[in-house]
Amino acid sequence: MDKSSYLTQLQQLTSNIMDVLYETEYEQLEAFVEERQVIINGLVEQFSLQPASVTEKIEIEQLLGNDNEIVARMNVLRLEAQDWLHKRGQAKTQRNAYESGYTPDSFLMDKKK
Repeated sequence: MDKSSYLTQLQQLTSNIMDVLYETEYEQLEAFVEERQVIINGLVEQFSLQPASVTEKIEIEQLLGNDNEIVARMNVLRLEAQDWLHKRGQAKTQRNAYESGYTPDSFLMDKKK
């Protein structure tokens, strides 16, 4: 593939994720990042053979302008997951406090002095 094909793919992929960014779950963002990395690897390979033109650099900079918003969404999802794990840990601690750690049929024997 040539540079323009990779750039077109990258533009389409970025546009698609931006259209649904705030409804996107972490699985979709993970797939986006993986697919984007494949495209970027191809671009890097192409740019090593022939440097980027001014137009290509501008296109890439415009695409990178979306990164802050994408990273912000990733952070929101990370914080939601972190909060869920924290609440789950608290619930487990509270549940363990009420569960018996002894045998209910056991007897306590005191010796008389």
